[in-house]
Amino acid sequence: MDKKDWKHKKLESLTKTLVKSYDKQKGINQIDGLNLPNSDHVYEIIHDFFKIIFPGFIGRESITSSGVSYYVGTILEGLFDKLYYQVNRALEYRCPNKTVKACKTCDCSSRAYGITVDVLEKIPHIRGLLREDVKAAFDGDPAAQSFDEIIVSYPYVKAITVHRIAHLLYKQNVPMIPRIMAEWAHKETGIDIHPGANIGHAFFIDHGTGVVIGETTTIGNNVKLYHGVTLGARSTADVEELRGAKRHPTIEAFVTIYPNATILGGDTVIGKGATIGGNTWITSSVKPGTVVVNPKPDLIVKEKRK
Repeated sequence: MDKKDWKHKKLESLTKTLVKSYDKQKGINQIDGLNLPNSDHVYEIIHDFFKIIFPGFIGRESITSSGVSYYVGTILEGLFDKLYYQVNRALEYRCPNKTVKACKTCDCSSRAYGITVDVLEKIPHIRGLLREDVKAAFDGDPAAQSFDEIIVSYPYVKAITVHRIAHLLYKQNVPMIPRIMAEWAHKETGIDIHPGANIGHAFFIDHGTGVVIGETTTIGNNVKLYHGVTLGARSTADVEELRGAKRHPTIEAFVTIYPNATILGGDTVIGKGATIGGNTWITSSVKPGTVVVNPKPDLIVKEKRK
């Protein structure tokens, strides 16, 4: 059967089968439902935030001191409209379910306006946090040559920048958009930070690939993680009982966690100044100032056959 025969004989039948399946599978299609936030537009919002937070590093525009005010003002004006529209869509989508306490009046438009203003006005604060994060990377990585190199090339900068924006929206109970942002960063960098995670100042992830930080994780100031670290839940067997509960560990200030360490549990606290060795598996608290390592393995060393 050539492609013309298929289009004439089978296309209509396939269309009817698909349309019929939409009636039976309400969970994976949005027909006659409220519009969801648009992922592509959320990605545009992320890029606009990057342009404002790191002017001159992101985008093709050349920025001069004489033109920076116009540049930032123009982006901010467009960003306000984009963010407000997507937040409003997200709130309207969730509102009929009556699950958001802050939406009792169902005035989603006013809430979206307030949230948008609050997030944009916190950009100077976010820039301050990110400068500390970049400095932590420079101070913690002897391979780093400059702040500029870190900003343009270190994947963790993308991940923590997006997280600090998404976390603001998460705290305002904005549905979906924080998670869309976090998954964009996950795809771009290999670093998976849930927008609910509470992360302190001067945070650094060296290399980054494979890091997972769960929703209810709390991380103090001056914490350094290496690749492959998991800050996760001890169990997800009873999902409904765990939903909203503290499931992920607390990492206090000045902790260093080496590659592929796994730390699990909402009641697990890694004390201030502790060091967690690579490939460790931790499900109980660690006292401040201690070092946790696995026993030295018994290596077998033998000569190669000639």
